[in-house]
Amino acid sequence: MEVTITTSNFADEVEKSPVPVLLDFWAEWCMPCKMIAPVLEEIAGEYEGKLKIGKVNVDQEGDLAGRFNIVSIPTLLLVKNGEVVKEHVGAAPRPTIEALFSDQI
Repeated sequence: MEVTITTSNFADEVEKSPVPVLLDFWAEWCMPCKMIAPVLEEIAGEYEGKLKIGKVNVDQEGDLAGRFNIVSIPTLLLVKNGEVVKEHVGAAPRPTIEALFSDQI
C-alpha cells in the first residue's frame, strides 16, 4: 500500500505503523524519483500487509524533509518502530530497494 505522508498524519501512518514503512522523499520535478516510482508501486502491492510505502513530497512537506535532513532526492528511509533503520540516497534498481527492507519484514 502506498500512502501520502504529511506532517499531520506522520505519527499515525509512520511512527505507530505495525509494519515497517519505506519513506520515499520525492518531488514532481525529480526525474530519478519518477524512475523509481513504478518499482515502489510494484513493491507496495507485492508486500501489502508486511510493508507500507510512504510518499513524502519534499516541496509540500518541507518540515518532514528538514526533520530527516533530506538534502538529495530521491531518498528512501526505512522506519521500523518509529526509528530510521536504513537509508538509501538516489535512484536504485529493485534489488537494491528490496535489500533495504527484506531483513526487516
